[in-house]
Amino acid sequence: MPFIQTKLEKHIGTITMDHAARRNALSEALIHEMTEALESMNEQRARVIVLRAHPGAKVWSAGHDVNELPRPGSDPLGYDDPLVRILRTLQYAAIPVIAMIGGSVWGGACDLAITCDILIGSPEAQFTMTPAKLGIPYNASGLLRFMNTLGVNSAKELFFTAQPITAERAHQMGILNHLVPSEELEAFTYGFAEAIARNSPLSIAAMKESFRLLANASPLTPNMFERIQALRRKVYDSNDYGEGIQSFLEKRPPVFRGE
Repeated sequence: MPFIQTKLEKHIGTITMDHAARRNALSEALIHEMTEALESMNEQRARVIVLRAHPGAKVWSAGHDVNELPRPGSDPLGYDDPLVRILRTLQYAAIPVIAMIGGSVWGGACDLAITCDILIGSPEAQFTMTPAKLGIPYNASGLLRFMNTLGVNSAKELFFTAQPITAERAHQMGILNHLVPSEELEAFTYGFAEAIARNSPLSIAAMKESFRLLANASPLTPNMFERIQALRRKVYDSNDYGEGIQSFLEKRPPVFRGE
């Protein structure tokens, strides 16, 4: 069963998440198809890619497929996790990726969205970073992405409250590059993509890689990295992590005990 739809026209690629039954949850199967699509469009010399949900979707993506998260004792966001892999693919892709967002974005899908190079949304867009609701210790690379995009305090607000922020607030915080009326979202986004596609793909590829390198110009020391990993391990080994996943599957509020 295909979970995405693709199109390439006039150097503009479109990847449409199309798994409405699971609200475009970022399952391993969907991510595998998305990765293949990105690689294929690179081979076909696309100059810009639009990542979107199927038309009319109220949820852009429900984030990491909770059914695929590991049970307590295993890192839920390790280096080889499918979500982490697709984020690396987006970061290293020479082609700019525009996220066109007309619905709610939850959890790991927020990370997917801000890893894109440009975000364009309508007033229906909402962003909710949910790991604290599930007892998940988010990984250091993800936290750094949010810090670099939003600043430390705004990133803390998003992660600590696990409450949705509106499209207008997301625009103010710098998550959305552009906030446009719903009826103009598609035309505006593809007009934006056309402007990019007219420019030098070599120049853009060089600048995108330079942005990536410069954004990581202050690496973590080995001691800092080990400290962060120890903090995360304490969480994913905990009863609270198991309770967070189980409560989600049972569709009930979690009862966290801090242990």
